[in-house]
Amino acid sequence: MTITEPLLSVFETVESEVRSYCRAWPTVFERASGSRLYDERGRGYLDFFAGAGSLNYGHNNPVLKRALLDYIERDGITHALDMSTTAKRDFLEAFQSAILGPRGLPYKVMFPGPTGTNAVEAALKLARKAKGREAVVSFTNAFHGMSLGSLAVTGNAFKRAGAGVPLVHTTPMPFDNYLGGRTPDFIWFERLLEDQGSGLNQPAAVIVETIQGEGGVNVARPEWLRRLADLCQRRDMLLIVDDVQMGCGRTGSFFSFEDAGITPDIVTVSKSISGYGLPMSLCLFKPELDIWEPGEHNGTFRGNNPAFVTATAALDTYWRDGALRERSLLQGARIDAALAELCSDPHLGASHRGRGMVWGIEFQDKARAGAVCARAYEHGLLVETSGPESEVVKLLPPLTLSPAELEEGLEVLTRSVRETA
Repeated sequence: MTITEPLLSVFETVESEVRSYCRAWPTVFERASGSRLYDERGRGYLDFFAGAGSLNYGHNNPVLKRALLDYIERDGITHALDMSTTAKRDFLEAFQSAILGPRGLPYKVMFPGPTGTNAVEAALKLARKAKGREAVVSFTNAFHGMSLGSLAVTGNAFKRAGAGVPLVHTTPMPFDNYLGGRTPDFIWFERLLEDQGSGLNQPAAVIVETIQGEGGVNVARPEWLRRLADLCQRRDMLLIVDDVQMGCGRTGSFFSFEDAGITPDIVTVSKSISGYGLPMSLCLFKPELDIWEPGEHNGTFRGNNPAFVTATAALDTYWRDGALRERSLLQGARIDAALAELCSDPHLGASHRGRGMVWGIEFQDKARAGAVCARAYEHGLLVETSGPESEVVKLLPPLTLSPAELEEGLEVLTRSVRETA
């Protein structure tokens, strides 16, 4: 679709060249509802992007919207730093009763700032403080954020280069299946830890995503995660799970690590925790790690009370029973089957992987992924690429989309893949 110069001129003349998503989807969006966005010309787009995973419950979810409007209309607190408010109390009580309690998770809750990278920075800082060590181990193709500490444990060379300074005190290790199953899990990691000549300082922590979304939808096996948790326990390292994108039900369960049967020492949560796309993040950690001094880690916008309101509404609506989890697993199985059928065509040179409601299609011809996303946009479907060379088409539809919307999206995706073959 061709966009005229006057329509985009203000974005091109005033906004920075750093903008990216608007280049892939060159229109001006005006409103959104459920699983669809609409541009100012009235054209609708089915959203299989969901705010990069920030809109698990769809756009302008009516239950969450009503709770937010009621709160604003009664002059509820908007900004409160870390002061005690009724909105924060309601969220903490709901999070404890709906999420932590039923799962037997002992975590203390910290509000480090409004974004995922804020939560990761807090997690790294706490791990180093608790263990008195600097080194942190991360994994190949990881993505943990754009601030310096988070970039240091991120694998993407393009993102890392933007730091402009050395990114130190971290060491990457192979993620699950990085070596194609040719070596036993963690053999290199274990050897470095036990060898006094390896040059690897004893790490304070290991940080991992159970599914690397930005890294190409790389899925860690439950047994791999269990072995990692065991390794961390044996070697006196804290295990940090970054659940910023894969938490809040994206994989089916609320936390992506639940199916592996592990209890990380520290967990970071953001994106869909507010349920409405409002900035909010959490750093969760075991009680014995709560060694912060008052005010030792703070931030002006760590108390986003409107986000507490919508987060509480999301927990009460979707996480008091197992209905959303079962729905997500059912819809995920349908995506799996559709992608398996599509990728069975040898002429496409494609394979798929994923879990729950996050899936990726990887193309041998790496440029194909971008072409598929562009064609899907022309047909009214929003999907993005991921992976170190943007070689994967990533699917992140809202968890609440209808079966009919799912079929529509899969049909458009299949058409787009075949039209770019």
